[in-house]
Amino acid sequence: MKRKPALMAAVFFIILFWGLICPEIKAFAVEETIPEATEKHEPLRIKVTLEKVYVDREVSQEQLIETAVSWEEFWSKYKGWSVVDVGKDSVVLRSQVEDISPLLKTNGYFGLSGEGVLAIFNGRPPYSQIIQSFFQIDVEKLESRKQAELRKGIPIKTRDRYVEVLESFKPYSTCETGHE
Repeated sequence: MKRKPALMAAVFFIILFWGLICPEIKAFAVEETIPEATEKHEPLRIKVTLEKVYVDREVSQEQLIETAVSWEEFWSKYKGWSVVDVGKDSVVLRSQVEDISPLLKTNGYFGLSGEGVLAIFNGRPPYSQIIQSFFQIDVEKLESRKQAELRKGIPIKTRDRYVEVLESFKPYSTCETGHE
């Protein structure tokens, strides 16, 4: 049992002796005994998925690679975001955006589906794809002007317009709950 410490001491002195003769070996001996003093940490590379949830419930995702010296530095960059998931080298973050989605701003229209449901279309109704449905409209109660607006499609360019149109058609809803 006493041989092992004696053997270790002998190896250490041999390395030290060779270090006096050959400086390269001395540098090697120092590096091996104190790795923390010379070790450099690589920056973190984190795969980040940013989810933005808009008022109209549309979700956009952006994926990127972030480089940070530490997790503290990384988190300081995303203070206002909520954490959805954290992996070894990946993070999913979510942010609530108090605006309508870019899709609605560029191509969103309120209209009526074939069943008389107030809906948002990706383009002018009725032949465009429905993005979101809200509530059944009692078409009999609608003024002819409002019916014509819905047939033609009401463009959605701002969050205020989105809310205004929804609120203006709630009284014509056939169900009591209306829009959530």
